[in-house]
Amino acid sequence: MVAVTYQVTAKRWRLGWELHVDGVGVTQSSSLTTAEKMAQEFIASMLDIPDEDMHSIDVAITLKLDPILAAKTEEAREATRRAEEARDEAARKARKAVQDLKAAGLSGSDVAVVLGVSTQRVSQLSKI
Repeated sequence: MVAVTYQVTAKRWRLGWELHVDGVGVTQSSSLTTAEKMAQEFIASMLDIPDEDMHSIDVAITLKLDPILAAKTEEAREATRRAEEARDEAARKARKAVQDLKAAGLSGSDVAVVLGVSTQRVSQLSKI
């Protein structure tokens, strides 16, 4: 069976989340953690899809949040993305600094002091 993707809109309500499955109907989940499985089981039940074909049901969940919460969530995601990029850049620079300092003849322990990291971290950066 060919995989089919169903669009699901998750809307918060006092007991969890309403899952609005396009073209199928509405079900509920107590948390977003179980929303995908609940939507798949609901779709299978409503469309008489056998258990062995459940793997062919893909769901794309879109959260319907209060506009203020949605904006704050997007800001947090963007900040996290920028922080990850900065962390990756810092690691690249640290690896390069370790290489350059070692090439200049410094020992691993001296490199650690210069960079303000542990000798174990210098060892890790040397291997990456």
